[in-house]
Amino acid sequence: MSDDKRRLEADRSRRQFLAYLVAGGATVPLAACTEASELSGAADEGSHNPLLWAVAWQQTAAEFGALCHQAYNVARMRLDLAIGNRRSGDKRLAVITDMDNTIIEATNYWGYLINEGYEFFDDAIWDEWIPKNLIQAVPGSRDFLMYCDENDVEIFYVSNRDQGDRTYEYALAQLELIDFPQADEAHVTVIRETSNKMAIKERVSASNDLVLMLGDNLNDYKRDYYVTDVDERYALMERDRDEYGRDFILLPNPTDGHWVRAIFGDSEPAPTDENRRILKEAATRSAWDGT
Repeated sequence: MSDDKRRLEADRSRRQFLAYLVAGGATVPLAACTEASELSGAADEGSHNPLLWAVAWQQTAAEFGALCHQAYNVARMRLDLAIGNRRSGDKRLAVITDMDNTIIEATNYWGYLINEGYEFFDDAIWDEWIPKNLIQAVPGSRDFLMYCDENDVEIFYVSNRDQGDRTYEYALAQLELIDFPQADEAHVTVIRETSNKMAIKERVSASNDLVLMLGDNLNDYKRDYYVTDVDERYALMERDRDEYGRDFILLPNPTDGHWVRAIFGDSEPAPTDENRRILKEAATRSAWDGT
């Protein structure tokens, strides 16, 4: 280890030790106390919130936007192929799309959670946030859906939300706010009781030629992915790998979804020390030991 690295390690250890002393009520010199207090204050401001990296990426990374555009570019190429093969008398082409984090961005909600000190998804705040309509379209989503509409492709919006008796009203209002096409009762379905969208897939497939589905969660595509085992879910993904970009277009979402359920056994885990431990364990399934 170089001298500079030793100094950095020693300084970090000293600062951590001082912070522990202050937290424990020990008497230390004023300068050291101030230094440790500043460290503690930074932590109190949420600097260790596990949501920070994911939400910062969504809100600032050009790569996030590029991945969204890439997804919709692939969807358009797939749609063009289907349009080119369409013949008179064929069933009308259709796409099925999820709403949240697929065509509607919810980063504003996650930013609020961080500012308020929340570390996990909070259902009550989500229900309060929904009718505020502080939303915007996911990059590329509206252009793609407008292209569908212009080419006589039917669009079916499906969302599993539950904000009580006004759930459907809120969902429809958000689609209308961003001016998504075909946002009407014939094309918008809100499922309050379950996250299973397979009945909608079967219904649309019977009446239309279903070209593709769009979502931010593999469970949007197949119910098979609604499992509570990380390795099993990953194996299912590998089984279906040839279908991505052809039958299902996946949008990036690092904050929530059924990948969370596979880790915790619950899509909305409580902010407990045990769940923080489980999250760290998941993040270090593969970790260099430093040697």
